[in-house]
Amino acid sequence: MKLKLYILLIAVLLIGYSCGDDDDDGLVEVPEADRTEQQAIDNDSLVNFLQTHYIDESLLMNNSEVSFNDIEITELPDDGELPNPDDNTLLIDLVEVLTTTYFDAEYEYYILKINQGGAENSPNFSDKVRVSYEGTLMDDTVFDSSVTPVDFDLTSTIAGWGRVLPEFNNAEGFTINSDGTVTYNNPGIGVMFLPSGLGYFSAAAGTVPVYSNLIFKFKVFQSEVNDHDFDNVPSHLEDINGDYDLTNDNSDDDTFADFVDSDDDNDGTLTIDEDLEPDSDLTVDRDGDGDPTNDIGDGDPTNDDTDGDGIPNYLDSDDSASRDD
Repeated sequence: MKLKLYILLIAVLLIGYSCGDDDDDGLVEVPEADRTEQQAIDNDSLVNFLQTHYIDESLLMNNSEVSFNDIEITELPDDGELPNPDDNTLLIDLVEVLTTTYFDAEYEYYILKINQGGAENSPNFSDKVRVSYEGTLMDDTVFDSSVTPVDFDLTSTIAGWGRVLPEFNNAEGFTINSDGTVTYNNPGIGVMFLPSGLGYFSAAAGTVPVYSNLIFKFKVFQSEVNDHDFDNVPSHLEDINGDYDLTNDNSDDDTFADFVDSDDDNDGTLTIDEDLEPDSDLTVDRDGDGDPTNDIGDGDPTNDDTDGDGIPNYLDSDDSASRDD
């Protein structure tokens, strides 16, 4: 699956370029464009696409039963007139325009919400998700798809996915069918229209050329909050500067970003052990001693601030108290 292989692909490309042996590996190095300049080009292309393509709004919108084949995006006829305007609507009149900063460039991207999803919760940008999807280029070439639900970590995908999926809710439930398959009830369903800068940008990925805008139809079924370093601080909360990039948050300036650092303030006390609040669940044996009533900690290190300076203990090197003391 290209989404999951993105990080590996980048690593392979970098290794290939560093070898400098075009005769052996066949790689062609493409000079990286200025991200702001490329975004202007990409956005013009996306807006033009949205202005010249339409869907059957009467069939699709708020319909939790649609398939990817039902989500038919059609180009206007040569005369530029919208056929059957009582049912059909231009994409530009239906999409939501969102903005984000990525690699110091400002990006606009677009989402079509076909169905919000019936659950009360949504994925976080760093969660593990269960989805199905179909990825196409703007010329309708399908480059990746999985109709069967698949699981992947949003931190291992292109940037656009971690920004779009939190805008949708999970399915409100599921039914196990007699043949063992699972039907998800009222999932989040949408289409994302991404500039190349939130996709593969200057790296060709399989059949995806460099600087390609991407379109993904998708369904959101379930999500699971990731805690990559198992320190009881969900990974999305370790994005301290709020830029959707976990790799540049490093509270103690060591070699590990916070989301993979078991001691975020390097005070010698593990983050998970700086959870000192009273136990809020007397049915869970947190310390594994057979007695769930004598545990220290409520399972959340973010609400412990011993010296009251507004910095939780796990990020404050002045507070090194441990629940094991």
